[in-house]
Amino acid sequence: MVASAIFEIFDGLPRQGPGSNKCTEKAFSMLSHLPANIKILDIGCGSGMQTIHLAGICDNCHITAVDVYQPYLDSLMEKAAYEGVADRISTVCVSMDYLPFRDNEFDIIWSEGAIFVMGFEKGLSYWKQFLKKGGFMVLTETSWFTDCPSEEVFQFWNKCYPDIAVIAQNEKRIESAGYTIIDRFKIPASAWWDDYYNPLGKRLDQIEDKFKGNSEAESIIEFVKKEMDIFSQYSDEYGYVFFVLQKQ
Repeated sequence: MVASAIFEIFDGLPRQGPGSNKCTEKAFSMLSHLPANIKILDIGCGSGMQTIHLAGICDNCHITAVDVYQPYLDSLMEKAAYEGVADRISTVCVSMDYLPFRDNEFDIIWSEGAIFVMGFEKGLSYWKQFLKKGGFMVLTETSWFTDCPSEEVFQFWNKCYPDIAVIAQNEKRIESAGYTIIDRFKIPASAWWDDYYNPLGKRLDQIEDKFKGNSEAESIIEFVKKEMDIFSQYSDEYGYVFFVLQKQ
């Protein structure tokens, strides 16, 4: 029940996590010496805003988009067809921690706002096998922007995602996992609000009555509202960092 409630709450949104097409394009522009026919694996793609944008800016690629929720993938392909890039995308409904791909299959692994599901270090380690030597891992991860976060925001994130770390610590984790850091940048607060939190807030208003009496769903809605409130107050203390990495 709780899993289906989560999916229903986030269904129909432009994105299922923070980000923007501008940030996706900026990260992609940091890649160099790509092959003639690029194979990209987009892990935890959701409804695929970044998938479709990648397909639009990379006309010599094929993207395999992976998510555990088939309706997200169906929506992705509908949008891809509308944008004229469906021939560059295929989808696989599977869990990100049990991927059915060959070793060294992809030139790029892309993941926006999803690696936290596995945990940063575990995801870096497990996904690496599917990436060619010298291939790129491009992903976003929640990071502290300060060594001394305010007590309220520290307690919130320590409870819901104790893996959160300062950028320097995440960089050490990356290097320990066998990647070279090509570049990184913080995504702006607008990339949290424009295509994610603002549509999500409207979505909550629409469906809140439907879940009254469902304690699990109500707790999810309460948590999401708290998350949005925390970000509105403390966006200078944490956020997503886009990491552009290369497999050694």
